[in-house]
Amino acid sequence: MESLIKAIILGTIQGLTEFLPVSSSGHLVIFSHLLHFKQSSLAFDVFLHLGTLLSIFVLFWKELKVMIVSPFVAVFGSMNEEQKYYLRWDWYVILASIPAGIVGVLFEDQIDVIFSSIVYSLFFLFVTGTLMASIPFIKKRQGEINSGRSFLMGLAQAFAILPGISRSGSTIFTGILAGGEQEKVARFSFIMSVPAVAGAVVLKLRELLLAPPSTAEMINIAAGTLFAFAFGCLAIIWLLDFVKRGKLQWFGYYCLTISIIGLIIYFGF
Repeated sequence: MESLIKAIILGTIQGLTEFLPVSSSGHLVIFSHLLHFKQSSLAFDVFLHLGTLLSIFVLFWKELKVMIVSPFVAVFGSMNEEQKYYLRWDWYVILASIPAGIVGVLFEDQIDVIFSSIVYSLFFLFVTGTLMASIPFIKKRQGEINSGRSFLMGLAQAFAILPGISRSGSTIFTGILAGGEQEKVARFSFIMSVPAVAGAVVLKLRELLLAPPSTAEMINIAAGTLFAFAFGCLAIIWLLDFVKRGKLQWFGYYCLTISIIGLIIYFGF
């Protein structure tokens, strides 16, 4: 029962924080320390990511469907304006995925060391909080997603491999800073995460196939995956609502508060 509760808690945290600009990796490190959870199994981590990936496909299926079909229509048929628009997004997603792919491959060992440290997580969470809290001071513009903005958002996504740096927060902040319209930037931020999340899963699949989970583990994995999916959907809907209402800075205040309190407790001030 204890392991099932752990799976539900971690699945909930993963689902909520994967898409809210508060850093899923940072929160998983912090909560694992606070609740004295041992490191999750490889299978559990893989399926948690699959749960959050599924939530993107469910909520953005309309856009993703057109993005999948558009290259084939470009080769074999006549494209309408919507298909031309999302064919460009295909290119932008590829462009945005390059930096994270390079960083993930070249610095995997160093990143694993950083992921084990709660101090790093709290410090980088402070960085995330500062970025999000500063959004109201950025001049609002209505630019479309383009090659330049997508690549800059990709660079931000690469830095978000660090625990405490929010992937959604850093990419949305960068897109807005580069002149993108907030809601389009937010939607692109979610869609551009698909190759990054899927890539992380694929890289771990070989290890997972060599050491498959037991039947008992699959119950916990299924529970964690279900909660990651459900709360991932909730987090996406919630964040898009905050974007529309211009309230993204509240996530920054939250991150700053958690970071400062955590550092005070850790260093015993």
